[in-house]
Amino acid sequence: MATKASRSAARVMMAPAVILLLGWMLVPLIMTLWFSFRTYLPLRGGDQGWTGFDNYVRFVTSSSFWPAIATTLTLLIGVLVITIVLGVLLAILLDQPMWGQGVVRILVIAPFFVMPTVSALVWKNIFMDPTNGLFAHLWRFFGAEPVSWLSDAAMPSIILIVSWQWLPFATLILLTAIQSLDSEQLEAAEMDGASVLSRFFYIALPHLSRAITIVVLIQTIFLLAIFAEIFVTTGGAFGTRTLSYLIFQRVLESQNIGLGSAGGVYAIILANIVAIFLMRIVGKNLD
Repeated sequence: MATKASRSAARVMMAPAVILLLGWMLVPLIMTLWFSFRTYLPLRGGDQGWTGFDNYVRFVTSSSFWPAIATTLTLLIGVLVITIVLGVLLAILLDQPMWGQGVVRILVIAPFFVMPTVSALVWKNIFMDPTNGLFAHLWRFFGAEPVSWLSDAAMPSIILIVSWQWLPFATLILLTAIQSLDSEQLEAAEMDGASVLSRFFYIALPHLSRAITIVVLIQTIFLLAIFAEIFVTTGGAFGTRTLSYLIFQRVLESQNIGLGSAGGVYAIILANIVAIFLMRIVGKNLD
């Protein structure tokens, strides 16, 4: 049993890491809040003084604010649906005995380790280029006119690129979960005459519910800040401007760090609303 002295020693040893972590999180947040109430123009004289809530009002009353929120949520929901559905199917497939199972699993998980900028460039130039892309050649092979994916179908293209990057993560988590499923339950259900779909919906899927909620929570945190894929492919045009990209554009256009900081605070509020909603779901499933 831990004594008072040992507990005190543990707190002392943990203190440097805790202080460093708090500083890592709180200093940027405090600076963002501070600049959001000021007009700070680094290329035009620096700090222009206190402006109160003017930056917040200016940002939220912009005609691009609510479309950016809608685009962010559309991207989030689209990627989550694709990665969860395909992740469950791939996890079940990879759990089956097959030749070269280890190599197949590595190949499936590999895209997750590709940098977002690199993966976006690969999709943009190798697959989606309307002249020399793989999809363009495939379309011509079947006698169809090639599609300019990043302009005519920009949002589905971004969802596809981001989903390709995050699908391995979902597959890995779900595969780990499905491997913990007791095979005796499936065998007993099969002996009782349960069909494949019945075994999936009434045994496998409920077993995966906790893993699915964890995947949704972690992916949501990162997907709300998607930037590189949009910057490299569409530049925020054709209805692909998310909240994070709007903040970037507003800072470039106005050269006002305060305005961008106000947008960052709105992004924090949105992330916390989504996180609280998801934490309630996770909490229910963990209970």
